[in-house]
Amino acid sequence: MPLLTTTIGAYPKPDYVPIIDWFKPGLMDTSEATQSYDSALAAMGDGAEEIFVRAARQVIGDQTQAGIDVPTDGEVRRENYIHYHCRHLDGFDFDHLTHRSLRQGALEVDLPSIVGPVKARGPFLPHDWKAAQSTTEKPVKVTLPGPMTITDTTADLHYDDKKRLGADLAAALNREVLALAEAGCTQIQIDEPVFARYPQAALEYGVENLERCWHGVPAGVTKTMHMCCGYPNYLDQTDYLKADPQSYFDLAGAVNDSAVDAVSIEDAHRHNDLSLLDRFTKTTVILGVIAVAKSQVETVEEVTARLKRALDHLPAERLIAAPDCGLGYLPRDLAVKKLTVLCQAAKAV
Repeated sequence: MPLLTTTIGAYPKPDYVPIIDWFKPGLMDTSEATQSYDSALAAMGDGAEEIFVRAARQVIGDQTQAGIDVPTDGEVRRENYIHYHCRHLDGFDFDHLTHRSLRQGALEVDLPSIVGPVKARGPFLPHDWKAAQSTTEKPVKVTLPGPMTITDTTADLHYDDKKRLGADLAAALNREVLALAEAGCTQIQIDEPVFARYPQAALEYGVENLERCWHGVPAGVTKTMHMCCGYPNYLDQTDYLKADPQSYFDLAGAVNDSAVDAVSIEDAHRHNDLSLLDRFTKTTVILGVIAVAKSQVETVEEVTARLKRALDHLPAERLIAAPDCGLGYLPRDLAVKKLTVLCQAAKAV
């Protein structure tokens, strides 16, 4: 059997989707994507749902035709995966943004503010998942931002206590996760890229709050977490700040002992010491073997060789091939080429 393949989240939006996302050149350090969301949605009017389903069909079609086993909807409805979720929670103010420095100084942005207790409203992701799932027979994976990542990508003007804020966020996320599971979704991913930025905080309370997100999830649902080391500001940037590679080693034991079934880590942009994989004794590793912020297309031989090295440390049933992270920076044709290489390598292995 070939190795399973999946994607992580974002995919280049079709031109007919007017929502601007963080991957548009120059927007990773501005508030334009956040501020323009409502007006873009209003411009679509009553045709918004038809546009979103058409876009999901296109991006899922690209993935499955390349050979991806577990696609995502490309986050086509979202200006970014974090703030889209926050718009559906009580306690957030999107009208009055607050300036913050993020990711250890890697970004300067204007962020939505937390101005009151964070609470879930009615579930919204089951609708998004059902619409995407209707376009394919493959199991569509839904992605959610984790508590620490939401905390680090918003401005807290209410709690002044990251652990307590994270616990309330986890409770709200859990409501959504359970609703997805009840709707029939079997592939759910929570993204915590800031774990790698702040491993000590992740160990102190981040993993605990991540566990809260999965409370009560029934058997048959694959519980995935994604933990990358950071995006650049534009395609082919080489001098951007990434998390310390030691962070993966520091966090591996706690993640392996958690409720997570599979952990997604990056390895393409910057190779890890693959002895890291030995630390995952029960957890499946989704290994990033395609660089998401480089225009150069990997060769099948390169990716195959890396996967074979990983199999020196993990059994095939606990290794899944994937890109490092979301593919939003890439033009569509380049994303398809890279995914095709990924799937051909997985079959070769």
